Amino acid sequence: MAKHSVRPTDRPLVVAGAVAILAAVALSAGPVLALPQEEASGEVEYALIKSLADKSLLLDAAAAGELLVAVGERGHILHSRDQGASWTQATSVPTRAALTAVFLHDDKLGWAVGHDATILQTHDGGVTWELQYAAPEEQLPFLDVWFRDADHGVAIGAYSYFLETSDGGNTWSFADFDPAAPAEVDGEEEEDDPFAYDEGGDFHLNHIARSDSGRLYIAAEAGNVYRSDDEGETWTALPSPYEGSFFSSLPLEDDSVLLFGLRGHLFRSGDAGETWREVDSSTQAILTDGIRLADGTVVIVGLEGTLLVSRDGGETFSLNAQADRQGYSSVAALANGGLALFGELGVTILPAAALATD
Repeated sequence: MAKHSVRPTDRPLVVAGAVAILAAVALSAGPVLALPQEEASGEVEYALIKSLADKSLLLDAAAAGELLVAVGERGHILHSRDQGASWTQATSVPTRAALTAVFLHDDKLGWAVGHDATILQTHDGGVTWELQYAAPEEQLPFLDVWFRDADHGVAIGAYSYFLETSDGGNTWSFADFDPAAPAEVDGEEEEDDPFAYDEGGDFHLNHIARSDSGRLYIAAEAGNVYRSDDEGETWTALPSPYEGSFFSSLPLEDDSVLLFGLRGHLFRSGDAGETWREVDSSTQAILTDGIRLADGTVVIVGLEGTLLVSRDGGETFSLNAQADRQGYSSVAALANGGLALFGELGVTILPAAALATD
């Protein structure tokens, strides 16, 4: 994909997961070796241990077995093995940058990414972390991270920032994110189509998700959404139902997938994103994250205490707004049927009964 002239200072970045909680912050191909932070900046700054870290801004969370790991501001990383009843801050985190996303391969191995193009890795279930990559001079944040297995993964972020690894993150290489145009615009486009595919500009890549069939989806800025049918080797831009930004997608059964973001806009596709229909969310709050529970219940969270619940595979949703009205950036399922919600006030545990709908 050709590089464009847009620079980090040219427009604001709305951080996925942090979406509007943080509001907006200003922001050559070939192999890139992982840089120890002391080489990049001259000194390693470790995250400070804070007694109230579980009440501070948390931007993402991941679960693997009994393990829960949450990441957030100032390099804070928390882990729990008792269904969120108690949380312990990681003792060795070599960054104070805001961490925006975390991915767990299993209950030992995982990665976290964030501002200053930071990539961290853990081998002990989130207790300690090592710096794999950092490039603060780029002034670009990573917004999500995903691994196919213990070796192959990608980190994505602002302005189509896209790095990949084939050795577990020991080395990272820049990848040219060059999605093919949607099928219907391979020929001539309608000039007055407000949702016509725009191949110009390096859009913020906000979230990556994998379906049970192996398809990957990236929810992106300015109404862009992408799909890969070959584990991320190639990407195709999908027809977009909306020109505003998407902050997350949630693959469901078969080829069904949900897509959501600004102003409560929520869409459902039954054909892997080839066509979309809007689903009433009953809110104009930003929608940030979603999860499918073991019993098939679908939950989507967002700002202003938004909690959407579906019992019919995402066909319809009931709004169950939380009284605290806090902004939620991530959600994780608990073995007891409850939820762990993460956001501007840290961790909130929601019992299963709170998911009841009329």
